[in-house]
Amino acid sequence: MDNSTAVKGPFQALSAPKGPFTAVGGNPVGGFWYDFGVGGGRGTRRGEVRAAATLPVGRVCVDVPLAHLDRAFDYLVPETLDEAAVPGCRVRVRFAGQQLDGYLLERVAESDFSGKMMFLSKVVSSEPVLTPELATLARSVADRYAGTLFDVLRLAIAPRHARVEAEEPPEPGAPPAAPDPDGWRDYPRGPAFLGAVRAGRAANAVWQARPGEDWPARLAELAATAAAADRGAVLVVPDYRDVARVHAACVALAGADTCVALSADAGPAKRYRAWLRVLRGGARIVVGTRASAFAPVHRPGLFVVWDDGDDLHADPHAPYPHVRDVLIQRAHAAGASVVVAGFARTAEAQLLVESGWAPEIVATRDRVRATAPRVAAVGETDFELARDPAARAARIPSVAFEAARAALQAGAPVLVQVPRSGYVPLLACQQCRSPARCRRCAGPLGLPPSQGAATAHVPTCRWCGAADVAYRCSTCGARRLRATVVGAKRTAEELGRAFADVPVIGSGATEVLADVPARPALVVATPGAEPVAAGGYGAALLLDGWALLGRADLRTAEEALRRWLTAAALVRPAADGGRVVVMAESSLAPVQALVRWDPVWHAGQELAARTELGFPPAVRMATADGTPDAVAAFLDELTLPPSGEILGPVPLGTDKERALIRAPRADGRALAAALAAAQSVRSARKEPDPIRVRLDPLDLV
Repeated sequence: MDNSTAVKGPFQALSAPKGPFTAVGGNPVGGFWYDFGVGGGRGTRRGEVRAAATLPVGRVCVDVPLAHLDRAFDYLVPETLDEAAVPGCRVRVRFAGQQLDGYLLERVAESDFSGKMMFLSKVVSSEPVLTPELATLARSVADRYAGTLFDVLRLAIAPRHARVEAEEPPEPGAPPAAPDPDGWRDYPRGPAFLGAVRAGRAANAVWQARPGEDWPARLAELAATAAAADRGAVLVVPDYRDVARVHAACVALAGADTCVALSADAGPAKRYRAWLRVLRGGARIVVGTRASAFAPVHRPGLFVVWDDGDDLHADPHAPYPHVRDVLIQRAHAAGASVVVAGFARTAEAQLLVESGWAPEIVATRDRVRATAPRVAAVGETDFELARDPAARAARIPSVAFEAARAALQAGAPVLVQVPRSGYVPLLACQQCRSPARCRRCAGPLGLPPSQGAATAHVPTCRWCGAADVAYRCSTCGARRLRATVVGAKRTAEELGRAFADVPVIGSGATEVLADVPARPALVVATPGAEPVAAGGYGAALLLDGWALLGRADLRTAEEALRRWLTAAALVRPAADGGRVVVMAESSLAPVQALVRWDPVWHAGQELAARTELGFPPAVRMATADGTPDAVAAFLDELTLPPSGEILGPVPLGTDKERALIRAPRADGRALAAALAAAQSVRSARKEPDPIRVRLDPLDLV
């Protein structure tokens, strides 16, 4: 705990006065001496700065983006800031000639630093936003992901809004009544888990929601059970639409004065007001997106992550933590319960089950079959292939049209899931299948939506926007183009022609709908943007399965099944006429898991395959991205544990490379420490080429 010796004193920029002055433990400024001693001096002079009489040393986490400076620094607390400088408050300090933000971690009686210490420059706010529990969690997350403490605090603490901070906090609501556990009786272990939460025991679980489950209501019941026992609950969901649904369910069950919603779409004032309400103990239930995993709820008793396979749960900012891992660490430290829930199951969740850390909560197979829609794959029987020989080649075969037509005639909406947005986002040469490229910038060519006769069917670059009216393939010289992928807008246009008397509704990147009414309509949506239909969809068409299954990624099959199950869960049960048609080969494992509605089996297959190959979550694996020279130097300086292994590096784009570093899970802590140490060495040397290190990322290749 020390001040950096390279840091200048706060007044050294001023010249010392001339004359026979004798400096005693201070810096001369304009003929007066500033005493930097603690609790003493030869008398108080005008302009003298004195340290606080009790606990005069404050340890500060400074906002410095350098790995080798990831530690606390000691500063003296001025007498004038003695009352305002409380542990956990925001401060400003002088560091390396600059005024930087920081958090006061603690105050102590003396420092181990033997040199001259500087004073805190300012207490920005006396609000103790960094609680001891949050500081411990942030340090643990930083160590797990080979990051720095302040990087985690930047993710964990909401940005300050001074006007909101000055407002009077609302009175906390009374604990709600314990909810009825009837909704959990479909799951043999459900009532027992609620009993553990009600009793305040730490109980972990992986919950597999059955088809058509009202999962916001079930999560609200879990949260209300914890709140009824005067414990806090944090529910983390992927996006703002899920936040709205779960928050509404919690308010209906526990009351508005007990629940808050935290999401990025709220303005800075509204978000900080809700965050402060949690910090001050005014709310027991927190519903939010990934940043709410750090919400400072009092006496936490339950942590839930819904749909942990969604990539929105992985933070894109350093040190790139995942919500699931953050909540597990937090629950372990607080002695609270944690639930990993969803319609699908990731290999990471399966590992929790197989290791015995978290029992699974699943419905009986009879109940699953009773609530699931009928799922059909293209060409799954010889009879269907005889009726429609071109079914496997057609984008929308006759069985899909029949399912959609039957649902529309029954007065229900039909969901059409399309993997890609846009019109025709990618084109290729009709003859040699080479990707069509722009002659100006080499960007990919696509077909934008028609804006009139002048722009109809003109290939346009997706990077620079230049139109290519006279395309010629650079490989074979052919002039004809074909669509590689058809987007949601083109699909909506085609379906609008096939079902001319039915409205077509789009839900995608530019406009995401929350719900649709229970009347005949074709709802064309991209994955993750499917609106909820009142009473459920009559049918769902899952198009272009090859586009999801053909990606070069470790999680391709898992992600495809997750997206399909999320859409299929919105469809009515088969007893009510609900049907799902997936356009993919029926023999593939993800398709079989969807047809049988058995994500547990698929997760077991995925985990076994990754264990055999030595990929996460069976091991801990890191990626190191940078220029070839930087990656080579980084790997040379990396001191791995004996079980560590380096794969690569391999090219990543045109001017970068990626190396994979892995170690058994038992040596995961040592791997993270080695990566952090190597980053610190590069930071101390001020290497010009940065290295991006990520532990357990979603995309390895």
